[in-house]
Amino acid sequence: MTYPRIIAHRCGGALAPENTLAGLRIAARLGCRGVEFDAMPCADGVPVVIHDATLERTTDGSGSVIGRRATELARLDAGLRHHPAFAGEPLPLLDDALALCARLGLWANVEIKPAAGSDEAEAGRTVARHAARTGANVLLSSFSERALRAAAEVAPDVPRALLVGAVIGDWHERMAAVGAIALHADAALISPQQVGELRSAGVIVACYTVNDRAEGERLLAAGARALFTDRPDLWSPSEM
Repeated sequence: MTYPRIIAHRCGGALAPENTLAGLRIAARLGCRGVEFDAMPCADGVPVVIHDATLERTTDGSGSVIGRRATELARLDAGLRHHPAFAGEPLPLLDDALALCARLGLWANVEIKPAAGSDEAEAGRTVARHAARTGANVLLSSFSERALRAAAEVAPDVPRALLVGAVIGDWHERMAAVGAIALHADAALISPQQVGELRSAGVIVACYTVNDRAEGERLLAAGARALFTDRPDLWSPSEM
């Protein structure tokens, strides 16, 4: 799979309300070719685009995502907490985010984000089904290996990546178990030497979350295929 070099973290990074359609539009205007965002099923099984299992940090709502139905969540303001200019920005459904990615020509890394205490496998299946029927260019990732295995069962043709913090000794076995084509690792916990070793082993490595250009250049020079960043504005469109 061809990875964009610079991927806007949580849609638009620090330049827009995270995990919103506004973020996708801003990322596209900046020249980004790829974006990353989180998807979590809510009470009625509809996947919505949000990182946290609770609503307080990014919306004007309260309580848990899995405690609300999609119609309730759609009425929340997901923009005001970022900046008053984004007041009224809705919390999007995964289908709407993927449809906009298709229209804007954005590659999308959808992180499957099961809420704590929920069925990880069902979250993987649900998100994968929605990803498989979109016209967008999608890759699924997750820290949850159960979610990735379940995603593979229902959407085997949608590529998958394993999310990790530090790269530990059993990475190869874990990737193989979920059919992952890539490893997404914490930039703060991986050295350029490790990146180079993984690349030599034929592994696609993408690093998150890189908000310093010099650090990003070191990782790319070492062999990282892509960087997730909150600051896509640090790179020019021709570099993305």
